[in-house]
Amino acid sequence: MTLAPTTADVWLPIPADEIDGLPDPGASGLNYRFWDGGADFPADPADCAFYVVPYMKGSAIAVRPLAAMTSLRVVQTLSAGIDHVVPGLGSLGPGVSVCNAKGVHEASTAELTLALILASLRGIPRFVRGQDAEEWRDGFYPALADKSVLIVGYGSIGSAIEDRLAPFECARVARVARSARTTARGPVHALADLPALLPDADVVVLSTPLTPETRHLADAGLLARMKDGALLVNVARGPVVDTNALLKEVESGRITAALDVTDPEPLPAGHPLWHAPGVLLTPHVGGSTSAFMPRAKRLIAAQVGRFAAGEELANVLRTT
Repeated sequence: MTLAPTTADVWLPIPADEIDGLPDPGASGLNYRFWDGGADFPADPADCAFYVVPYMKGSAIAVRPLAAMTSLRVVQTLSAGIDHVVPGLGSLGPGVSVCNAKGVHEASTAELTLALILASLRGIPRFVRGQDAEEWRDGFYPALADKSVLIVGYGSIGSAIEDRLAPFECARVARVARSARTTARGPVHALADLPALLPDADVVVLSTPLTPETRHLADAGLLARMKDGALLVNVARGPVVDTNALLKEVESGRITAALDVTDPEPLPAGHPLWHAPGVLLTPHVGGSTSAFMPRAKRLIAAQVGRFAAGEELANVLRTT
């Protein structure tokens, strides 16, 4: 249980008057401070008890106030991962809850995943370039129907991706997570089973959090086990894939890739991934849709409400 102090600051990256359902400041003793990563802090960080991290502003901004937040009780990200705040957690005292944004990004990220799969298989980038060149680029293209899909990282986003695969008549969907378990849809394999599952997959979707265990999970050895002609889709984090190893595979023409995240990111001008054959790139927009803001506001209001009431927080991934 995380009890709110008598008075405390709550730092929000969205103005408090735009978030319905926040506890009343007078009754709760909470002071709402707006900070979206600007150069100046809105108040003394030492008075902040609940910190909602600015969204998509990078790790340097996310962790900048943490060392001075000596009264901090909660770090709430608005992303599915917490890797961008991990570098600053060592400066915090014990007992700080670190929460992610489970429930905010599933729909948008799953939508983009399906868009990347379908666009890559059906040749949409080639058609767009053909339209620009006024060329009729017809031909025969792969379908998602009858394909075998492997989802690596079967949390709430992985499950949402499978929800959206259901109407597409895939031959099978296999699931991999950190540890094995059983779901209503079927078994979830342990990460140790991944090498044995890869050779049968036509589409491999990466939706894992970035951890020491998953950094460069898709290395040269893993990529080499993918079947010829398979598609790798990364909607996780860029460093889950070894970029140099991936470049060798796609440049050989053996596999293709659709990447919403890259390493490095943002991808600098002149990087070979920009023009690598068989690679479709989107600029880390899995969660950046019209669905984000209403879901983010509901999460913030619910979490701050629990904090003010001394109730258990949702989505706690770790405690310092």
